[in-house]
Amino acid sequence: MKAIITDAGFASRYLPITKTIPKAMIPIGAKPVMQLCVEECADAGIEEIIIVATPNTKSREIYDDYFHNPAENVKALLDRQGKSERFEEVEKIMHFPKITVIEQDPTLPYGNGSPIVSAKEFVKDDPAFVVLYSDDLILGQGDVKTLIDEYQKHPEAKAVIAAQEMPEEVWHKYGMIALKENGTLSHIVEKPKTPDLAPSNLTSYGRYLLTPEVFDYLIPSNTGLDDELWTVDAITKLAEHGDVVVAHSRGKWITTGDPKNYFMAHLQYVMDHTDYAKDVKEFIEKHNEKSE
Repeated sequence: MKAIITDAGFASRYLPITKTIPKAMIPIGAKPVMQLCVEECADAGIEEIIIVATPNTKSREIYDDYFHNPAENVKALLDRQGKSERFEEVEKIMHFPKITVIEQDPTLPYGNGSPIVSAKEFVKDDPAFVVLYSDDLILGQGDVKTLIDEYQKHPEAKAVIAAQEMPEEVWHKYGMIALKENGTLSHIVEKPKTPDLAPSNLTSYGRYLLTPEVFDYLIPSNTGLDDELWTVDAITKLAEHGDVVVAHSRGKWITTGDPKNYFMAHLQYVMDHTDYAKDVKEFIEKHNEKSE
């Protein structure tokens, strides 16, 4: 199977750093967010990954360098210094599934569906493919594996989307899932203004398994809210013509779409996945004591 990972916006909330560096290259621990998405795909058995980068920037060049440059000069230096073990993490990158980096088609309308359309030629002949928004980080069990497992149980499905229960106070920020009587997707209510407008407490976010039929609806003329091309609009159309399975996440979804949530995601990752978590915890505790 193949996966499309999107990072095709200008990330204005992260300026000025994102005028030079793609947002998904900002680190979580010692790895960029994009690498964590790639690892989630690799762990699920994905064989080919298409990264869709922002057009008319250096993003494509940066991703190509990161995932394809063996950095032999760095390895030679570390070997001479007796620090070869530090290069092991770089060598792991060289053994990832096949990664192709493309730019989003600049003629397409703004919207999170446009990067997927830009990668259409890579996946249009496959039975299904996975889409990841690099804004969305999954800690623990990756959603890609969950999506594939559900599709194997329901091969007739038009799509499978990941979902996670969220508290009422944040429902207005996300797409909330409405279910049919059989438990599959009916539609998604984007950013309900009041809690009573939310059809459930299940949130949809950037982890999808789609069939090529999605391209029948994910077309430039089908723009929606704010005149953008929305993936969820196309998925809702799929749900009108068959089952779209809703798969409950077995991990924890955290958005890195803005600096505040990115920092909290970074902190949680450090506390859960690094050998210096204890030092960070002690630093925070001492800081709180001084503040009191």
